[in-house]
Amino acid sequence: MPTYEQVRTALQAAPKKWLVTGVAGFIGSNLLEELLKLDQMVVGLDNFSTGKQANLDEVQGLVSPAQWRRFQFREGDIVDVATCERACAGMDFVLHQAALGSVPRSITDPISSHQSNVTGFLNMLVAARDARVHRFVYASSSAVYGDHPGLPKVEVQLGKLLSPYAATKAMNEVYAELFARVYGTATVGLRYFNVFGPRQDPEGPYAAVIPLWIAALLNRASVFINGDGETSRDFCFIANVVQANLLAAHCTAEAANQVYNIAVGERTTLNELFQLLQTGLCGLDPDLPKLQPIYREFRGGDVLHSLADIGKAEKLLGYRPLYGIQTGLAKALDWYRHAAHQSAGRGIDTTARPAKAIPAIA
Repeated sequence: MPTYEQVRTALQAAPKKWLVTGVAGFIGSNLLEELLKLDQMVVGLDNFSTGKQANLDEVQGLVSPAQWRRFQFREGDIVDVATCERACAGMDFVLHQAALGSVPRSITDPISSHQSNVTGFLNMLVAARDARVHRFVYASSSAVYGDHPGLPKVEVQLGKLLSPYAATKAMNEVYAELFARVYGTATVGLRYFNVFGPRQDPEGPYAAVIPLWIAALLNRASVFINGDGETSRDFCFIANVVQANLLAAHCTAEAANQVYNIAVGERTTLNELFQLLQTGLCGLDPDLPKLQPIYREFRGGDVLHSLADIGKAEKLLGYRPLYGIQTGLAKALDWYRHAAHQSAGRGIDTTARPAKAIPAIA
């Protein structure tokens, strides 16, 4: 079982061809950045439904011109079979991140979530099978644990699903296992917990709580917490997710065709998160006032606690999270602050919506 550094060294010595779907999104663009810095050849696919050209532009500024020339972008939608077939042709690895990834969005519009997350996923699996890619690594979610009360979350213990989004991710795992068994397609599913870091969207209607709260604090606006603030999550810095994807692409045959929790294995309450964000931002800008959150009634349907058991990923993938919540925020806060200032400069109000309790999803 190779370590992450061994995988990185091997890739630099013998570059491979990678397809990253959802490449203009938060996770996809961070995967692109790491692969290009390792001198890999990358094809990126995105329809810009949630991804942004600005993310690709930012990656271009972080790699050398020679590395950027190794990247080929294709604008297209995974709901189109032919688009998936063209993108997969000649690839060694597929890192499938494209999805509509919001619980509230899926409740409002379950059909669109199904089309992207299930039909699109099946299209990609078929295309990867026909292209005979070496490994198909895909983004699942901690949302598949549903209402199971056990902590920490163990891969084999699932509850009743709580949203259409969760149902789409559970179906991804069903299809991946089926393709492995019926067609021999080597797949690895990664159940992301609450991922955060640079290029996480602070502007969209379904933005995650960390960029929303940062924007509110920077604008001296109120931060709302549903419940008493003791709701907890396992926050995972984006660099840990990038590591997991590259390890999954190079895992042993024994480790393939399974799903893994990708998190840190540490629980942080909303109260603790608020204090970490406020302390970190005040350290960057001493003029910021110290505010108190406003507590509201707990929102029905939200999971109270989420904590991952990452033992399986450690044992079979060699996964070793390098960043916890504090070290991850230390690397990400300045990016978030800059993004919030850019949004304010464009007249975008990122503080009008009260921050929701955090769903147990990536």
